[in-house]
Amino acid sequence: MKKWLFCLLAAFAATASAAPSCTQFTPNAQWPVLTNQKMTPKTRMLCYSDFAVLHSGITHGPLWSAEHLTRDHIEAAKDMVRTNKFFEDARLPEGEGATLADYKRSGFDRGHMSPAGNRWNAQAMAQSFSLANVVPQNRENNQRLWSRIETSVRKIAMTYDDTYVVTGPMFSGQQLQTIGATRVFVPTQLFKAVYVPARQLAFAVIVDNVSTNRYEIRTIHELEAASGIRFPGIPENLKDQRPGGLKGV
Repeated sequence: MKKWLFCLLAAFAATASAAPSCTQFTPNAQWPVLTNQKMTPKTRMLCYSDFAVLHSGITHGPLWSAEHLTRDHIEAAKDMVRTNKFFEDARLPEGEGATLADYKRSGFDRGHMSPAGNRWNAQAMAQSFSLANVVPQNRENNQRLWSRIETSVRKIAMTYDDTYVVTGPMFSGQQLQTIGATRVFVPTQLFKAVYVPARQLAFAVIVDNVSTNRYEIRTIHELEAASGIRFPGIPENLKDQRPGGLKGV
């Protein structure tokens, strides 16, 4: 049974790669761009059915995960059942991706970047549990504050329909924690960049990867400076906006 399930998930991943560009998940079909040159080696774009990931063979996890949320998709996602079947993406070269064993007894959750709660069909739900879409996340952070932030972003998509979201880890400091034999990097912070074209609204949310109830709303320019990632699909004239917060968080 387990072998059959693994093969099925691998088939889902292979099917997802059939979309050669998958730029539909980013505004104006423009991918985020790495400006931190130390992070550019061993990067690989992975396309899934309703999100895309830039994976790093250095950190052994995603550098960002992009999704385009619509009202219809979020409505459909309400009826989906989580599979909770994490798997190793077979498209990654050996040694570049995290393994299931890396997370075992690590003390960290496997934290989704593009959330399972946003997935609107069975294929997308299964694919979201690829280890290429997760990072080691503080358990309380993942299950409490981060979950509420994900819910708030879904509410934005329900209200304004057309919403682009890029989620990823940040790594600050000289001595970074790792887990497992693969030495998967543990993020020091997590971010979401949110862009709502209809509202001409763009902002970032940043959270420390610890047990906390505190989050920060930053401008996109501030996120670009802190993360080493540029977001060319978001208009420059919107990158200094800083809304008051996330309603309901």
